[in-house]
Amino acid sequence: MPVTDETVWKGPLAGVRVLDFTRVLAGPAASLALADLGAEVFKIEPPGTGDETRTFPPMRDGESHYYLAVNRGKKSIVVDLKTEEGVALVKDLAAKCDVLVENYRPGVMDRLGLGYETMKAINPRLIYCSISGYGQTGPLKDRPSFDIVLQAMSGALSMNGESDGLPTKLGIPLGDLVGGINGPIGILSALYERERTGVGRHIDVSLMDGLMGMLGYIAQLAFFTGTDPQRVGSQHPNLVPYGIFPASDGSIVVACLTPGFWSRICRSIERPELIEDTRYDTLEKRRDARDEVNAIVSAFTERHTVDELVEIFTAHEVPHAPILGVLEALSQPQAVERQMVVEAEHAALGAIPIVNRSIRFTDAEQPAPAAPPVLGQHTDSILGELLELSPERIAALRAAGVVA
Repeated sequence: MPVTDETVWKGPLAGVRVLDFTRVLAGPAASLALADLGAEVFKIEPPGTGDETRTFPPMRDGESHYYLAVNRGKKSIVVDLKTEEGVALVKDLAAKCDVLVENYRPGVMDRLGLGYETMKAINPRLIYCSISGYGQTGPLKDRPSFDIVLQAMSGALSMNGESDGLPTKLGIPLGDLVGGINGPIGILSALYERERTGVGRHIDVSLMDGLMGMLGYIAQLAFFTGTDPQRVGSQHPNLVPYGIFPASDGSIVVACLTPGFWSRICRSIERPELIEDTRYDTLEKRRDARDEVNAIVSAFTERHTVDELVEIFTAHEVPHAPILGVLEALSQPQAVERQMVVEAEHAALGAIPIVNRSIRFTDAEQPAPAAPPVLGQHTDSILGELLELSPERIAALRAAGVVA
């Protein structure tokens, strides 16, 4: 009996089964992306508390905000991997899955008897993705990693913050979330390759590698100059004006990315003579006169409200944005039109708002994502439907503490 309703288009990965051994954030973000694309994700959780984030406050009726954020659309099965029968069960599941994702420290899955070579022997088509802080090799591979540590080690933290203060970590935990980007990219490419070769492969995703890869032009700037880029707050190291400017009732973002935008900015702030001013007529000159240019723009913006500036800059097609809080951002007309917040029926909490998937397909519409599961919500259905275990066998496993 299929575990999914094949009459509903779940997404382009419909029919792909994922065995998910991930916890906390980096790994769950990766399996979340696969679930959003239509894959059926079986989240393996330990007895007791399950994924550690189920205990992270604040809570509502025993459910954690953190767990809810990155586990929508998945199915929870509780298996004790410290038992031989538990390991045997997940091996049986792996034989019927396309992808395995884990984010333990290197070596842990091997010690559990679930390492790549073991699983490859069971299912040669299995794509096995390991996500870790520093990767499967190198002198740091066994060191614990957290988002702020990765930001520091990758060079990203050194550039974030005001020039006259301490470095400031990114508000979004990009050090972890990069695993939710690079993991699925590797998995999707391996799935494509498997169509030709018929075999899977092991993917080694390092979060530090991922953040270093995101340094982009910043790294190239360092190579060119031979020096570390310095912190410039919300400004750009080379583009001016670019950053946050004061308004009479708050602040607003203005970004000048090309020479054409400079002329629009000059007209919008009622200083058209600056367009031909030889002090500011190139990117390099504006960069070198950063304080002067920013002062000119600020002198205009601080005399107007944010709403007035939005109207002015919109009329002149100047890249800009008001600085929205999270709730305001999620309720703005653009987010509403794109249905970025949807309602899902949670087994314990009832109807709850969740953030919708961020990748859409224009020729077919996926149903809204399912709510994140309560602990062990799908244990019986997965064991019964996928492994075809009888109710009596499942009851015996539960009585023995192998599943819950």
